[in-house]
Amino acid sequence: MRLERFYVTTFKDLGVSAPILKALDAEGYSTPTPIQIQGIPIVQSGRDLIGLAQTGTGKTAAFALPILDRLAGARKHAGEKSCRVLVLAPTRELAAQIADSFRAYGRFLGLSTAVVFGGASMFKQKETLFRGVDILVATPGRLLDHVAQRSLKLDKVEILVLDEADHMLDMGFVHDLRRIAGMLPRERQSLFFSATMPAPIAELAAQFLDKPEQIAVTPVSSTAERVQQAVIHVDQQKKQDLLHALLNDRSIKRALVFTRTKHGADRVVRRLESAGFEAEAIHGNKSQGQRTRALDAFKKGKARLLVATEIAARGIDVDQISHVINFDLPNVAEQYVHRIGRTARAGADGIAISFCAPDERAYLNDIERLTKQPVPVLETDFSLKAPKDLKRTPRPKTEARGSMHPARKHASKKRHVSPTHGKAHAKLGHSPNHARDGGDRRDRKGNAVWSNTGAPAKRRSQFKSKFDSSR
Repeated sequence: MRLERFYVTTFKDLGVSAPILKALDAEGYSTPTPIQIQGIPIVQSGRDLIGLAQTGTGKTAAFALPILDRLAGARKHAGEKSCRVLVLAPTRELAAQIADSFRAYGRFLGLSTAVVFGGASMFKQKETLFRGVDILVATPGRLLDHVAQRSLKLDKVEILVLDEADHMLDMGFVHDLRRIAGMLPRERQSLFFSATMPAPIAELAAQFLDKPEQIAVTPVSSTAERVQQAVIHVDQQKKQDLLHALLNDRSIKRALVFTRTKHGADRVVRRLESAGFEAEAIHGNKSQGQRTRALDAFKKGKARLLVATEIAARGIDVDQISHVINFDLPNVAEQYVHRIGRTARAGADGIAISFCAPDERAYLNDIERLTKQPVPVLETDFSLKAPKDLKRTPRPKTEARGSMHPARKHASKKRHVSPTHGKAHAKLGHSPNHARDGGDRRDRKGNAVWSNTGAPAKRRSQFKSKFDSSR
């Protein structure tokens, strides 16, 4: 690592070209973040990179600015149905956000940017791709659809970027990524950016990179310092009432509420609207038009609340989100880091409040173990008693043979017999406590097979009466 990186104070010090500096001034960006200070020189040099940083620290600019500089410095047409840069993202919202960033930073460069994802018109996307583009941002599924329909070729890609790489390389995307990687030129630059990178995912990422450099400006899986965290232990049935009580505080100006399921998000929105709170829902069951309208309403302040599933944990970049509320705790601890990273962005402060039902306490333990810090408990009128750590008492040791004190003997095990045990057995007149070995048995065909102890008393009497009548 070169020493001069530590003395960088402006984007100009990083060698960013004048047209991009002009665009950054228009966006209000003046000071680079740590991930940008360390990442931009590596991307400019053409080397592969794994970049780890918290959400909201400027990872998109860390790869977008040097890529734009390189494309502008070596202008050439990608060709029909081709692209020079391919950026893959896990969600539609994140793909659209990355494309908007490329357009904003490169507004004075004259480079073309396109975005393709599911839920949008395939025909319009084909028209855009036919002419060829400099930068293509896509989700893996729709990208493969275009390749299969021969509206896109990947043989001229110079730079591959995976944003939110830990999620992209998860089992839900790994097969698509391997197919895409097989279509790309071997001579290319590959960049992986993420907030979390568990060891198994890092090993898998190494298969797509060639001698990559790795930078981690903050501890992996750490939470943003400006986010004030709290957890409320509450009964599952009281969560909605607790949410309504919190929202009576007008300091919650714009809040992002996370649920674990799509139907749960819709249910929370219906109850919020019934209580007079403006809210929108965004999840995978919504059409792209519905998701776009909900996000726009939230950004413009028409809706105070946006209730979302995990798709919003990585694809939402909205200014001035004052609170993140985890209505349901995530069952994957890394998702917690991404969720609360939606607030306290661009140097602002934020608050993250989590509702923890008794059956979610294991998820809370996983989160605290991942982030290596306890989440402070907040007491409210709806709070349950906070759980205490239960220490298991050790089993008493048995004394050695020949000791003065005899070894403790365990109580004899009693056979547990339920009152409903053996319904077929009861039909034959036996009591529930009737031993199996003392009664009658039947083979697979249902024929009676008596044990050595003989038939039960009732069966003997029945048999005797039949025998006497036959005589």
